Amino acid sequence: MNITGSNFSYQHLPFERFLDDAADLGRSELELWGIAPHLHVPRASDAEARAIRRQAESRGLRVRCLTPEQVMYPVNVASPVTWLRAESVAMFRRAAELCVELGAELLLLTPGRGFEDEPVEAAWRRSVDAVGEIAAYAGALGVTCVLEPLQRVESNLVNDSRTLARMLDEIGAPNLGAVLDTVGMATAGEGVDDYFDALGDRVRHVHLIDGSPAGHLAWGDGELPLGDYLEALGRRGYGGAMTFELFGDGSYAFDPRPVVERCLEAVRTFS
Repeated sequence: MNITGSNFSYQHLPFERFLDDAADLGRSELELWGIAPHLHVPRASDAEARAIRRQAESRGLRVRCLTPEQVMYPVNVASPVTWLRAESVAMFRRAAELCVELGAELLLLTPGRGFEDEPVEAAWRRSVDAVGEIAAYAGALGVTCVLEPLQRVESNLVNDSRTLARMLDEIGAPNLGAVLDTVGMATAGEGVDDYFDALGDRVRHVHLIDGSPAGHLAWGDGELPLGDYLEALGRRGYGGAMTFELFGDGSYAFDPRPVVERCLEAVRTFS
């Protein structure tokens, strides 16, 4: 199983500490969370991205996916506020350029949200137009985008596999795939088979995380049947990467390595 190294929960430690841990724990690929101070997309230069790539490669690592922070930061590609929507699209276009310098093949996107008191279809159209523009720009650079559904508290547009499939169909970009996030999947009342029934081989990235059902927890700290999810992913022929997107209540960030080790051991025990 291709479990990436990821800097989720490393935001209070130097970036080099994360890279050293990822290499020491036997990872070969990385999902980079684009957050300050590690990699703040609006400020990162091409030279800084190339330096990160060299740092990773010197440890036998390569960047697979760039995931710009887009929930805690003021980023919303579906916003009815013109300046916010425009700046959000520009941020993702810049992220696609950084993917090239990092050597990352995937750029992770989310659909944004509209105002709760406006027609959903208006916000849906803004999201489709924005994600389509970002995917087209990324595609011209040779970068594939993957779109992740969000929990209802995070987005009022794409919360499950069916609406994700609808958005991908409307955009129609060949370089746009889907993310299966086990917490988002569980909070929507879905399972792995629902995703593959709706999306098939368009599932190109997985966030493997425990929850109750929400929470973005380490394996064993929640109640989700992660072993069953892994079995189903194997049965459906998924061969891509999986990432532990660990947030919890913030305490994982005090000392993230033991938490990552526990998750990796759980996967080894299962397999």
